[in-house]
Amino acid sequence: MIHFAMNHMTVARLSFRELVDLSKTLGCVGIEVRNDLPQPLFDGMTPVEAGDHIRANGLRLLAVAEVKRFNDWSSEKESEALALMKIAKAAGAEAVSLIPRNDNLGMGNGERQANLRVALKALKPMLEDHDLVGMVEPLGFEICALRYKSEAVEGIEAVGGKDRFKLVHDTFHHTLAHGGPIFPEHTGIVHVSGVVDQEVSLSQMRDPHRVLVTPQDRLGNVEQIAALQAAGWNGPVSFEAFSPEVHALADPAAALRASMDHMARVHA
Repeated sequence: MIHFAMNHMTVARLSFRELVDLSKTLGCVGIEVRNDLPQPLFDGMTPVEAGDHIRANGLRLLAVAEVKRFNDWSSEKESEALALMKIAKAAGAEAVSLIPRNDNLGMGNGERQANLRVALKALKPMLEDHDLVGMVEPLGFEICALRYKSEAVEGIEAVGGKDRFKLVHDTFHHTLAHGGPIFPEHTGIVHVSGVVDQEVSLSQMRDPHRVLVTPQDRLGNVEQIAALQAAGWNGPVSFEAFSPEVHALADPAAALRASMDHMARVHA
């Protein structure tokens, strides 16, 4: 069985309340909200009110995203992370999302690992103080300073952070990073999206290519989920589609239901 969830990016044009309504209708276990959409976080509701609204609808607030460039640590980054954690804690969230720098800087071997450990070491007591998990998401792009999950796991274990940091297994980024170990015991959540463009090469794939998972998917979403579950992982699988085509859908509920049904059917 797949426990589906909804990242607000997938339905970026919907309000927070509409996101909650849709996720409840689709039988999702929870949602992820974001601070990088045009509308204000929670549509301007206080975090406490928003958390109450989520739970009243039978959903979990899986994560509040995101701290960008977290592995480029500074006092400003610390303040940014602290502010997001306070919001997440007040809303009853389970985690905050940590996104690495993706600008072709800090890429040197040794430099990448050291910068990651500095950030994780600083973040760990902050997460402990707020009883939150830090969701670390390696990005498979060639210009990302945290491309491989193996490197993330090494950093997490180096700071004794296995209980406080979890990986985001993003099927798109896992494919772009040419696969590799899946680390089920370190995985907190899975992000799913599909690529159906048959012309674009792996190295050319970008966020706008990310649509819903359909039978034409090139990323092997179902196989990746099956591998994680076979290894004992059974957490939430959250839709994270960035494509403008998905955002423009007149009936996102029907499209998402079809995608969920496809994944469940193939997975069975």
